[in-house]
Amino acid sequence: MEHFADRLIKCIRSKRSSAVAGLDPHWAQIPERIKSDAISRHGRTLAAGAAAVTKYLTGIVDAVASHVGVVKAQIAFYERFGPHGLEAYRRVCEHARARDLIVIGDVKRSDIGSTAAAYADAHLGKIEIGGETLEAFPVDAVTVNAFLGSDGVQPFIDAAAKNGKGIFVLVRTSNPSAAELQDLRAGGEPVFLRLARHVARWAEPHCGREGYSCVGAVMGATFPEGAKNVRKIIPRSFILAPGYGAQGAHAADLKPFFNEDGLGAIVNSSRAILFAYRRPEYRDRFGPAAWQRAAEQAVIDMNEELRAAGCQPQTKPEGA
Repeated sequence: MEHFADRLIKCIRSKRSSAVAGLDPHWAQIPERIKSDAISRHGRTLAAGAAAVTKYLTGIVDAVASHVGVVKAQIAFYERFGPHGLEAYRRVCEHARARDLIVIGDVKRSDIGSTAAAYADAHLGKIEIGGETLEAFPVDAVTVNAFLGSDGVQPFIDAAAKNGKGIFVLVRTSNPSAAELQDLRAGGEPVFLRLARHVARWAEPHCGREGYSCVGAVMGATFPEGAKNVRKIIPRSFILAPGYGAQGAHAADLKPFFNEDGLGAIVNSSRAILFAYRRPEYRDRFGPAAWQRAAEQAVIDMNEELRAAGCQPQTKPEGA
């Protein structure tokens, strides 16, 4: 079983991209033709919503798969459609896996004891039913909330290590009010730095051949001033950096998130890619119906911006 971080690095190098395409289906922004077709088949039901989401996002995956190695699906946007939405989440993740993409389930789960273990099994592990071992959700990593402490995180670490998967622990998020708790002082430093030290401790025993751990961190791309210190604390962990594009972060802000080898971070953009067809620069160029072509070009442009800012992996030496 290949280590998660080694697989992640392989995908990044093969696509020459540190970009992550976010798959967060905002219902209002899905093309009207796709929504009306789904309603004509399923009526005004949650099943119609899930069908539209599945069609649109599998199409987005097909559009970007040649240009990124990683996608991230935010489960809340699927849960809005109830059980049908969870099936849509499974189908979209399965489709991305079939395109040889690494899939991050943005689920932000947290709990303690057997409940945490159940969450970990659901999203990272497998369950045996009548002698058959089954995977509930086809993802390669998940986001984890560490607010409950180490015993709320350890089940996810154990499940990830056992199954060749990964976790990204929330350290410093991209929302405006993050500072209310995450910047409070604890032991002489901000809480987010204390949490980064826990991530470093959790990460150390679980490194792959390339020297990176299956235990990573989430740190908002909108907070570059804190990234330099976090990067020093967790040199063996990948940072998942959301907030690029629609939330205001730019490629020039992201250099501190990366190690000197050009690895160590992946940068998520959701709305700016997913709904690029609504942005004037792509709508005017391709037309409002060319939503796949617009998404593809948005990823190409993001990759070029990240490369220009030095946020890309170095080419692996021959024979290494």
